[in-house]
Amino acid sequence: MASFPSRARGAVSRGADSTWLEHLTRGGLVGYGVIHLLFAWLIVRIAFSGAGTDGDQSGALHRLAGKPFGTVLIGLIVVGLIAMVIWQLLEAVVGQERIISVGRAAFYSYLSWSGIKVLRGKDKSSADMQQQASEDLMTSGGGRFVVALAGVAIAAIGIGLVVFGITRKFEKHLKLREMSAHIRRLTQRLGIIGYAAKGGAYAIAGLLFVVAAIRYDPDKARGLDAALNALAGQAYGPWLLALVALGFAAYGLFSIVQSRYRKV
Repeated sequence: MASFPSRARGAVSRGADSTWLEHLTRGGLVGYGVIHLLFAWLIVRIAFSGAGTDGDQSGALHRLAGKPFGTVLIGLIVVGLIAMVIWQLLEAVVGQERIISVGRAAFYSYLSWSGIKVLRGKDKSSADMQQQASEDLMTSGGGRFVVALAGVAIAAIGIGLVVFGITRKFEKHLKLREMSAHIRRLTQRLGIIGYAAKGGAYAIAGLLFVVAAIRYDPDKARGLDAALNALAGQAYGPWLLALVALGFAAYGLFSIVQSRYRKV
């Protein structure tokens, strides 16, 4: 008779192989790509028109909510993201990259909650919440250390994403044999550019968290929003942001391609 852990693992494995979960997850990957395309568009607006929207994923969702059928689209995206959370939690139990899967599940949960807050009409962006949380933490020396440690972790994740993209490690998750030669080359380029741009932005955001802790400047602890503002303040800032926008757009398209060829 099989032990309880064996039966539990078997149940989880059957859940991971569920057809309905696969379809929802693939839909979630499309929604994830749409979020990045919206984010890229938002970065371009910030670069060349000085749009006052926060430069992060929640800012992109707020923009989408103001469009016709925007709330319906956000609702569909949230459903897909929740499916991706379930998928990654199952992968954390039966897969090989358990720690990474837990991290992905946490990030998809964060995006899902951001979408739910937008649907509920919450106006406070994730950048504002990060700044407020950092300001509250930095009232003590220990809190400033926590903020700095979080910054180091975010920067490390960013660097990891850059390496992940440049070394094309994302290919191990794709059904390459089902791709034509043209689609494979396109996917490789989108993945390399997308991961490099996204990782670079997160690395800058992490470094700014460290700077915020050292200088006691919560304004810099605003995640991607602060990173984009830092780039905007450099020489040729709008063009630097345009390059970042192209990178995030590439990642968005890569995610949409993944919806067809990702191993789920």
